[in-house]
Amino acid sequence: MDIKIRPMVKSDIDKVMEIEYLSFSVPWSFESFVMEVTKNSCAHYIVAEVDGQIAGYGGFWVVVDEGHITNIAVHPDFRGQGVGSAIVEGLIELAKNKGITSMTLEVRESNLVAQSLYKKYGFKPVGKRRGYYQDNNEDAVIMWKYDM
Repeated sequence: MDIKIRPMVKSDIDKVMEIEYLSFSVPWSFESFVMEVTKNSCAHYIVAEVDGQIAGYGGFWVVVDEGHITNIAVHPDFRGQGVGSAIVEGLIELAKNKGITSMTLEVRESNLVAQSLYKKYGFKPVGKRRGYYQDNNEDAVIMWKYDM
């Protein structure tokens, strides 16, 4: 499968919202993505395209010399086909190009598939945020990647 990674633009947000609603019980709003893509100079978002169709997206915020991954999601039709890996690789590469020296993220404690993906790219669990997810009070695993 040929997966193309490119910067997210405002016209991508309708498709991104579809993936967001299919992926998260508490999705971000359309307006939040518009702000991230058009106004937040610390935010950097990418999309993964397969045959011209947006199959997933991800983003991070730059905080001094760290990258905080805000979200990564893959459309259910494209899961298990390398799209998530391509997004993580794209975010790491973009972060390196921005001078980022480490990256962090939170992931649901129950989301072992995502944790495994992040570990594949050198993220290590370092702690928990108790009751982090507002929909069910689930804990988040805090993961860091220091070897950029």
